[in-house]
Amino acid sequence: MHAGGSGVITAWCLAMAMGPTWDWQALVESGRAEGNAAELRVDGSSLRVRFSVADWPNASVRFDPPEDWSQRGRLVFTLENPGPKAVPFSIRVDDAADSDGVRKCTYGTGSVAAKSKTTFWFALGPTPMDYGMRAFTPIQGMAALGNSSFAGIDFRKVYRWQIFLSHPSEPCELVVGPVRFEPWSSELKGICDRFGQFAKADWPGKLKSESEFARDREREEAELARSPQPPERDRFGGWLAGPKLEATGRFRAEKVNGKWWLVDPDGRLFFSFGSNCVGMEEQTMITGREEFFLDLPKAGEPYSEFLQPSAFVLYGPTKSGTAYSFAPANLKRKYGERWEERSQETAVRRLCSWGMNTIGNWSHGGTYRFGLPFVATFHIEGNHARLATGVDYWGKMHDVFDPKFAESVRNSLGDRAKWVAGNPFCIGWFVDNELSWGGYGEEGGRFGIAYGALNAEPDQPAKREFLRQLRQKYGAIERLNEKWGTAFASWADMEKPVGLPADSDPARRREDLLAFCRSFLERYFQTVRDEVKAADPKAMYLGPRFAWRTPDAVEVCAKYADCLSFNIYAPSVRPEEWADVAKLDKPILIGEFHMGATDRGMFHTGLVGAPDQKARAEMYQTYVRSVLDHPNFVGCHWFQYRDQPLTGRVLDGECYNIGLVSVVDRPYPEMVEATKRLGRELYRRRYGR
Repeated sequence: MHAGGSGVITAWCLAMAMGPTWDWQALVESGRAEGNAAELRVDGSSLRVRFSVADWPNASVRFDPPEDWSQRGRLVFTLENPGPKAVPFSIRVDDAADSDGVRKCTYGTGSVAAKSKTTFWFALGPTPMDYGMRAFTPIQGMAALGNSSFAGIDFRKVYRWQIFLSHPSEPCELVVGPVRFEPWSSELKGICDRFGQFAKADWPGKLKSESEFARDREREEAELARSPQPPERDRFGGWLAGPKLEATGRFRAEKVNGKWWLVDPDGRLFFSFGSNCVGMEEQTMITGREEFFLDLPKAGEPYSEFLQPSAFVLYGPTKSGTAYSFAPANLKRKYGERWEERSQETAVRRLCSWGMNTIGNWSHGGTYRFGLPFVATFHIEGNHARLATGVDYWGKMHDVFDPKFAESVRNSLGDRAKWVAGNPFCIGWFVDNELSWGGYGEEGGRFGIAYGALNAEPDQPAKREFLRQLRQKYGAIERLNEKWGTAFASWADMEKPVGLPADSDPARRREDLLAFCRSFLERYFQTVRDEVKAADPKAMYLGPRFAWRTPDAVEVCAKYADCLSFNIYAPSVRPEEWADVAKLDKPILIGEFHMGATDRGMFHTGLVGAPDQKARAEMYQTYVRSVLDHPNFVGCHWFQYRDQPLTGRVLDGECYNIGLVSVVDRPYPEMVEATKRLGRELYRRRYGR
């Protein structure tokens, strides 16, 4: 296997012998197979797993000593769902006992339809990310589970396998058939046609000819003209038939009859229902993968302007090269030379017609001109210091004790505020996204900021501030040693990167770790809030879109933000899971969620899988209704408007079927009908009528 250089090996066959299937009876009796919030029962050659309602219920198999899977090709198993609803699931393979779900593991996601049985397979090597994408092409009669591992794992020493669910809202059962290993082959040459579609399959909605673009445009224009938006909506998409509150000219949050709401500038109740990435298009890397693509334009040919250099690669084998944007090329084919403006206008008209009322995060600024509320956003950039806190998935945390931090916030807001500030259609500002608030485990998870500061070099601003706080409290290093159970010879010893002894008692230092973390969080949120309000005084600060979070980060955010925000990838919002956040009595906005399937030419379901488009639309409705029914949530934004590139986006190889529309600008009918249904019921369900 080779990736990069002058070419890519795009076909392989691992011709090792098939190993025996797993003996579930022996695994259960020996204790190597066990359940966590799940009941296991052997049924012949299968294992019945009854999953409870919990955060991550799972069944796992432990290998002691670890097993070598490096030459076993692919893992194959049959999964049966006897229940009445589709069940999204994931499998995970760990190469160490201390794997935590991100480090030292790889995983794949899928979904099994109600009352059905499906055979799934999972690549053990090479993995899709070796080729810059999250999933391989389908194999006849099987469903592929896309791998998601960035640092890679060592398949020569597999310690654990597990199947798990993410935050199920009700108990369910899956039957895991015999698990086996098989040789396998895959062909990646010529998989992508000139429109960015999978070239080696057919499905409803696949574009066959460029002439179809014109017919699509004419047909949809008539549909949008007939149904511009649901009834009972005001000019902002608020609820005309509901209570009339004070009109302040800007969006705000207010509690009405025990439920949090947004209130639009005209004083109408508003529930923010929208989509991210409207009008924004993604590239896929060509360099090193030229054989994947059919009929790419050459320099000077039509649509060659969408070939561009790209170096913004976070995860993937090729860090820079030439990339191509299939979706904009298709939009130009469909809408002509003014494709950008026309496609943006069509996208906004679609959202309105379908019942949505918000242009979500990372959308093109050009979409703001068509009279639909939007959220503004910026990431804090600049040359201030950063701090490793343990997760660092998208990068290190801002070091808020660097004097340059406030300047970076101000400069990053900069020009954006000049054309957004004061706009009544601006709901508010998101700042940053999925920051690394902590590390792993109970200690590192909550106190990752403090541990990161201790482990930093002497010139790290956060380290200097932490040591200042400790010196001020303890005076003599001996007093700190007595409290922490450490043996530092002097304060100078702590200026070096500090790794605390594994056998030390974390409870003895927890008070100081928490105090520093809280001071760090106070500095971050107060600085951001102050800069947003200085630039746009009447706008709402919507928070940082938490993915990973600590209770302290959320609590301090609630002190400064007008609204909390979370990216929540799950089948639904379970009230019990959000009880602690709800106690803060703040409005909550969901910045991202999605479901995907692989029955329309895409290779990966995304983070929450569905077996097909029908089930995807049903799961989508279940999710949104769970949000509507929770008194704290004031909106949810789908991620994202268009499917990701078939062969993976440049940034990190994501290639998910998570769009409301496809790469050829065709809306998914099931998702459109589901969105319209939700749009019609949105306000009356939320209000309780």
